[in-house]
Amino acid sequence: MKITDIRLGMISVPLRVPFKTALRSVNSVEDVVVEIHTDTGAVGYGEAPPTGVITGDTTGAIIGAINDHMKKTLIGKDVDDFEDLMIALQKCILKNTSAKAAVDMALWDLYGQLHNIPVYKLMGGARKSIITDITISVNEPDEMARDAEDAIRRGYDCLKVKVGKEPEKDIARLSAIRQIVPAETAIRIDANQGWTPKEAVRILNGMQERGLNIEFVEQPVPAHDFEGLKYVTDRSYVPVLADESVFSPEDAMKIMQMRAADLVNIKLMKCGGLYNALKIASAAEVYGVECMIGCMLEAKISVNAAVHLACAKQIITKIDLDGPVLCSEDPILGGAVFQEKQITVSDEPGLGIRGIEEGKIRYL
Repeated sequence: MKITDIRLGMISVPLRVPFKTALRSVNSVEDVVVEIHTDTGAVGYGEAPPTGVITGDTTGAIIGAINDHMKKTLIGKDVDDFEDLMIALQKCILKNTSAKAAVDMALWDLYGQLHNIPVYKLMGGARKSIITDITISVNEPDEMARDAEDAIRRGYDCLKVKVGKEPEKDIARLSAIRQIVPAETAIRIDANQGWTPKEAVRILNGMQERGLNIEFVEQPVPAHDFEGLKYVTDRSYVPVLADESVFSPEDAMKIMQMRAADLVNIKLMKCGGLYNALKIASAAEVYGVECMIGCMLEAKISVNAAVHLACAKQIITKIDLDGPVLCSEDPILGGAVFQEKQITVSDEPGLGIRGIEEGKIRYL
């Protein structure tokens, strides 16, 4: 199975409600889709969201990295030379992790199709279904409480609440949510780098002292501040998960060695795809650090790849793959089945994606 072409397109999927964090506000998913074509007729699918405020990757950068570097590296190569392809992909351009992730997952898709096995079974096959949280965007406390109540009505029992935009109001936001949801509801919070280390400790300990019962906090301090992250981890009553601080297996290893966080978040768009994500999971197994699998605002192609990884590895114990259920429609054919909080992986070969609804992709 030889690679004959790499085609790019754009999809636009509106969100149910605007997605608001400490860093940005978004109304729709606008992603680059990758199709890797082969001489057998098999097609591998990948996807990358432009998330410049987090990854630095814009739409133009993703398209340019693939067209100018990855195409010439991969076209004409045999899919069965998989390790060589993965190494070449990671080396052909520095950074550009979202573009690498999109091409990486398309290659995994083809490799699974070549050997007639689903990718999650290639990687370990730990389980067939997982339970995700759902994100509550930053808004006024009463609106966030209504959004939380709606999520509970839809069957969710774990909420990821965005905070960090106005530190003094965050306790009011969490209090409003905690008052309206069942006591057993798990609440995890994501500050998106919104606090200083000392501020984070004060706010987090204040939340616990008020009985808000926070499961963990995601990235309370700026991404580069590993020492600040450790400061919070050592002093906070709330467990700490490293997210934007983890852009590579090396970052994950450093955090684990420093004990700078209690948990590590794996996102394909930050680490450059499934190949590097597996390295982070392996390191976590060695150090005994549980992982969460997360996503950016992405449609189903790329989140589906993350589902395969989550279903493959037991060290991934926390699931934050709500991208497709935040969308108001799903133009992607095949792949995992998203039934609100429950996600069931496909047993079709590769990643199980069959294509995109007619008229829903604009080829470049």
